[in-house]
Amino acid sequence: MLMDDINQKKDIVNKLAQQCGASHVRIFGSVARREETADSDIDILVELPKGYDLFRQRMRLARSYEELFGRKVDLIPEHELNQHIRADVIREAVPL
Repeated sequence: MLMDDINQKKDIVNKLAQQCGASHVRIFGSVARREETADSDIDILVELPKGYDLFRQRMRLARSYEELFGRKVDLIPEHELNQHIRADVIREAVPL
């Protein structure tokens, strides 16, 4: 399962986040529920400071995770979560 691979690399995941100014890394979506398919992306929720640099922080971190796991990554700052799905995402999110 992909979640097992992610857990084995959680120290790297958190170090990459810290280098980009992110914290509180969590996995949500099909990977967190262990329902992923071969085509599933990895949904990652992070805390980034408001006013973060899109390219220097968010895109760089997403690219680093894609290289680490060999899959597309959707990196979502928590403060940008849609209010209609926020509670569900927070509830299912698995911290690393």
